[in-house]
Amino acid sequence: MSADLNSAPFIWREGTFIRWADAQIHVMSHVVHYGSSIFEGIRCYSTPEGPAVFRLRDHLRRFLGSARIYRMELGWSLEELEAACLETIARNELDACYLRPVALRGVGAAGLNPEASPLETYLICWPWGAYLGETALQDGVDACVSSWNRPAPNTFPTQAKAGGHYMNAQLMKMEAVANGYAEAIALTPSGLVSEGSGQNLFLVRDGALITPRMDGSMLSGITRDSLIRLAEDEGIPVRHETVPREALYTADELFFSGTAAEVTPVRSVDRIPIGEGRPGPITLRLQDAILGVAKGRRPDPHGWRTPVPPGAAGPDTPPAEENATETSEVTRG
Repeated sequence: MSADLNSAPFIWREGTFIRWADAQIHVMSHVVHYGSSIFEGIRCYSTPEGPAVFRLRDHLRRFLGSARIYRMELGWSLEELEAACLETIARNELDACYLRPVALRGVGAAGLNPEASPLETYLICWPWGAYLGETALQDGVDACVSSWNRPAPNTFPTQAKAGGHYMNAQLMKMEAVANGYAEAIALTPSGLVSEGSGQNLFLVRDGALITPRMDGSMLSGITRDSLIRLAEDEGIPVRHETVPREALYTADELFFSGTAAEVTPVRSVDRIPIGEGRPGPITLRLQDAILGVAKGRRPDPHGWRTPVPPGAAGPDTPPAEENATETSEVTRG
């Protein structure tokens, strides 16, 4: 994957802009020991009318929902965070980027109860290309069924996008890569298909789009929702079903979906070719539809693009020797 982590000099931290190098946390922060953070992944695309963020408010609603589930009182409204996200992109003068809101618990509590640990909210952005490799969107990837399962309902709240949840996903990803695959597919505790390590999953069979039912083992992805709605717009039947493992091998098409992965075709699972072993027509049709909307090549009937206002913030970088910060126009309401 291509990620230039040093090309965006400004990070938004609790209403002020700090330099990338100054965004540091203490080793005794609660998040370091217990994984107590929430985050989002959002893409801003280059369009003919300038940069535009894809489904910004929906991502921020989920961010605030994750905070509520984990009893985090961030103190920022949806509107304040939205304005701050747009300002962060403008301040870094990026035409396209990946945007990462993150809230974490800092130094305070030494034990599991995090109430004594203060909350810190950051907005970070950087250029990031295709998540699973530069050719993945065109050629597809090889995946495997992981030996690690997703959690059972009422163990982790899977509708919260929380940092600690992704230890499970890391095990899947590392195992897949070690065995020569690009990505892993996770099963539920009962052995049914759940999702990828960090993506939702779709199958195509006999012209219909099939997605595993929301069963408490997976995240309800915003890209997943977008594709379901676009498929309906295109007249493609959509079915929400329980999916047994063997259905992966007999699917006509298979693809991952997610903000980072976008629409990535899967050409094989456990070295069994999917369909003809290359991206299928419905996969490519939906890939073109969602990226067409996101990149401004198609109309936006659902109102998913949020333009980044030109000149939302000045480009001046504070001098390093003064360790300066710049104050955002967004303040607590």
